[in-house]
Amino acid sequence: MHTNEVSFSIAGHAAWAPGLDSSEAWAAWAETPFAIVGDAEPGLRQMPAMLRRRAGFLGKMALEVAYRCLSGRTDVPAVFCSRHGEVARAVELLSDLAQDVAISPTGFGLAVHNASAGLFSIARADRANHAAMAAGGNTIEHAVIEACGLLADGAPEVLLVAYDNCLPPIFKQFEDCSEQAYAWAWLMTPAAANPVRLTWSATDQCAAALESMPAGLAILQFFLRADRGLERIGEQRRWCWTRDA
Repeated sequence: MHTNEVSFSIAGHAAWAPGLDSSEAWAAWAETPFAIVGDAEPGLRQMPAMLRRRAGFLGKMALEVAYRCLSGRTDVPAVFCSRHGEVARAVELLSDLAQDVAISPTGFGLAVHNASAGLFSIARADRANHAAMAAGGNTIEHAVIEACGLLADGAPEVLLVAYDNCLPPIFKQFEDCSEQAYAWAWLMTPAAANPVRLTWSATDQCAAALESMPAGLAILQFFLRADRGLERIGEQRRWCWTRDA
């Protein structure tokens, strides 16, 4: 594995967003993308009700695709990645602090970045390694590098879960893309036939002032359409996603 390149194969995948709950719907979206709106929640029927009730909208999306992608597998290390995470919960907690309202320990526990990964492992009584990552606009690329590191260390499979949501109104002025609700998961394996490659290099080029969709959806579109390549610029890095025909 080179220091500026990783490659891997995808043995399984799942995606969920409000109004997009089937492979056919996602295929249609990939060909003609539209803004994802709504707050309908996934059923998350595979998770015990007591734990399911603790998860918020963002967590339920992440957990839904994680369950679907693993299809009952256990002992699979996982990398959960979200640029913003449970920022809505965090804003609520900070607002309570500002008003001298007592903070809920449960609310705090579910606002941390690894909350969804923790609920997933507890619900499945699965002791496999998991990590939760955030790296700004390059979150997914760094999560893929982390997952490929686990594959290089000998893991036969790694679950990657990418998920995000719209920002609370207080942060809208800082948006650099059209934030939308989504979650998707890949079951990654060592590179075999027709692998996906990710390479990167330093650059002084700046990204567009306002991207039309979040990085997570752009990368998902690249995958679903089986595009040959996708180039992204972010935070002084040029990221190149490629796949053989």
